[in-house]
Amino acid sequence: MERILVLAHADADGSLGKAGREALTAALSLKDGLPDSTLALGLVGENVQTAADQAACCGATRFLGVAGAAFAQARYATDAAAAEGIAKAAEATLVLAAGTSRWLRCLPGVALRLGGRVDTHVTGLSVTAGKLAVHRWYYRQRMEAVLQRTVRPWVVAVDPGCHAAWQGTPAPAQLEQVPIATGDALERTTVVGQLEPAVEAQTIRPDARLLFVAGAGWTKKQADGQTHVPEAEQLILDFLGQSRASLGSTKSLVDLGGEGQAVLRFLSHLNQVGQTGSTPRHPKGLATCCHGEEPHTVGWRFITERRAISLDPNCGWARGKADVLYVADAFQVMAKLNELLAAGKS
Repeated sequence: MERILVLAHADADGSLGKAGREALTAALSLKDGLPDSTLALGLVGENVQTAADQAACCGATRFLGVAGAAFAQARYATDAAAAEGIAKAAEATLVLAAGTSRWLRCLPGVALRLGGRVDTHVTGLSVTAGKLAVHRWYYRQRMEAVLQRTVRPWVVAVDPGCHAAWQGTPAPAQLEQVPIATGDALERTTVVGQLEPAVEAQTIRPDARLLFVAGAGWTKKQADGQTHVPEAEQLILDFLGQSRASLGSTKSLVDLGGEGQAVLRFLSHLNQVGQTGSTPRHPKGLATCCHGEEPHTVGWRFITERRAISLDPNCGWARGKADVLYVADAFQVMAKLNELLAAGKS
């Protein structure tokens, strides 16, 4: 019998965030597939009662919380102590948490303290013949592995975006407080502030419904024999501002700066999508001015609907890698699209 524990952080307003609710969905699917398994929800934060009430109808039999000002901010020492305390109180054999930066920082240490094992960047879970398995990708998302473990407790960090966020009606939840002693030894690290880019400078939006990918073609010579990089920058930024899409790029484009060529100034390697970049999970994707070869499209593996704009009708996107290929000039298409978006808002 598996005793499943979902670990989640309460947001600043006390609510249960999207990543935590995604992990809860994953745990519920396991509970349905594992006979006689139980589910508990463990919450960490300054105030966790609101988050517990939010998930009261999820099917968990226990709600455990570690609350207080010391647990409001991300910090290895306090987060690890809270997770360890909750896992022991729940007598958990399987611990699930969202693979956020906060949990990934401390979960390996928690697994060591519990005498268990940990797997991170898990993208799926399954039950076959009563045995639990986790799925994750290796070699730049080219090979999927299915892993099983007999050691318990088993700590699993599930990548955000791989499961639907749980939704339910709030109700009063009976929250069990787990006492964790704090002090100078655990609170030596403090967060003194947060720096965030201006709204107009924010180009990476993991929760956006659309991923817009710019390829090196934006900086190449156009039909008139000239480059139009400033115009390309304005077209792309206007589209991102109106659509609130997330911006991706091919490796060839972000590398141009190191080669002394004209670049789109707002791009960095953080925007890179593909074999040597990220593999985002947006519902829709639009590729522009990139040829759609395998190194680029590896990063599109989890995009549900793929569309591309290219002047080459024989590019990689036309070979079964895009659901729709527009054989057209991206400058003209994006200019018209921005015009339509502006008209729609007015």
